[in-house]
Amino acid sequence: MAHVMEILGMTRVVVEDGKVVEVSEPQLEWCPLFEKARGIKQITSEEVRKNMEFRIRDFGLFTPQRKLEMDIFVGFGASEVMMTGLNRGILDVTVTVCDGAGTVITANPKLVQGMGARISGLVETDPITEVIKGIEQRNGTVLDSQNASIDPVAGVGKAAQMGYKKIAVSVVDALTASKLRELERIHDLDLYIIAAHTTGLTKENASELIKYIDIATACASKNLRDIIKPIAQVGTAVPLFAVTQKGKELLLERAKEVESPILINTMPLPVLPEKKQPRELK
Repeated sequence: MAHVMEILGMTRVVVEDGKVVEVSEPQLEWCPLFEKARGIKQITSEEVRKNMEFRIRDFGLFTPQRKLEMDIFVGFGASEVMMTGLNRGILDVTVTVCDGAGTVITANPKLVQGMGARISGLVETDPITEVIKGIEQRNGTVLDSQNASIDPVAGVGKAAQMGYKKIAVSVVDALTASKLRELERIHDLDLYIIAAHTTGLTKENASELIKYIDIATACASKNLRDIIKPIAQVGTAVPLFAVTQKGKELLLERAKEVESPILINTMPLPVLPEKKQPRELK
């Protein structure tokens, strides 16, 4: 079984049978999130390998021992925002991805967080029977249990067939986002489109993506930071940006569940302190 994920920026990692078998050269030198969470002061191939091995060992990524219920990883992340949306009745269901299963539809907030908290850019994955069974036991629907395909458009189509209307879905590219908006129109849905894994977007791609989404995770995308005009922002190092009113409302709902003190202020956005931004390799 082969699984491919891009982590710590855009470092491509291949995992087979629970072992890391390939690590590409990193495109980032430093990420504030991973220095804070894991003490990584400089991103190297070896650090990426160790981080993936940690995820496999502690959370069971890409293995039959995959943990599907996990604690909050960051105050404001895509999975945390969707979890809150489900908890508070803003969302009916989410369409996201999980290693070992591919696209998953669920209304279970704990499952959404468990699947999403520890994965980065999942490129491809093979089905793992135990993971799929665990998802189904927690009221999740795996779109394609035979191939573990990653297909947000088909996932939203399936969610619509199941009778859901208020759907959050994660995307990584503008073409998928545009197809989702068309699906929204055809089926009279209310989609919350969240762009994730935006590192590496060209200015053209970032500009096109912003047309269709409600929320974007900035990741390490300088191009996204340069052109986005958010109406709400949470975080300053690896922020989430809301670009629509309903995206803003979803972020504010998440703020209500964050236990740490929160400052709310009005100011021109985005706010991006230079010392806190991820650094690309020169």
